[in-house]
Amino acid sequence: MNIDTLRMGTVDIIKPNGPLVDEDADTLIEDIKGRLDAPNPRFVLDLQEVPYMDSRGIEGLVETAMDLQQRGARLRLASTPATCREILELTGQAQRFEFFDHAKDAVRSFI
Repeated sequence: MNIDTLRMGTVDIIKPNGPLVDEDADTLIEDIKGRLDAPNPRFVLDLQEVPYMDSRGIEGLVETAMDLQQRGARLRLASTPATCREILELTGQAQRFEFFDHAKDAVRSFI
C-alpha cells in the first residue's frame, strides 16, 4: 500500500492507495498511531483510493477513532467510497466517524 500525505495548513491529509486489508491495514494504522503522539493531532483520512476494507482495517480505524474520542476529537474520513461506508454502517461502526465528501471540507472543520 502506498500512503501519500499532503499538508494543508496545520492539517495532514493521509491518502492510502489500495484495499485496507491485512498488512496494508497494519501499515496505515501504524502511520496514524504515530501521529496520535502529537499533543494536538490534526489529520484527515482520505479514503478515495480505498476500494474496500476487511476486519483488520475496520478494527484499526475503530481503535484510532476511540483514541481520538478520548481526546475529545473524532476521526474525520473524507471521500469514503460507497462500499467502505456501507461496510462501516453494516458493522455498526459508522457513528464513530465524521464523514466528509471532500478532504478540503474535512480540513475546514478544524477551524
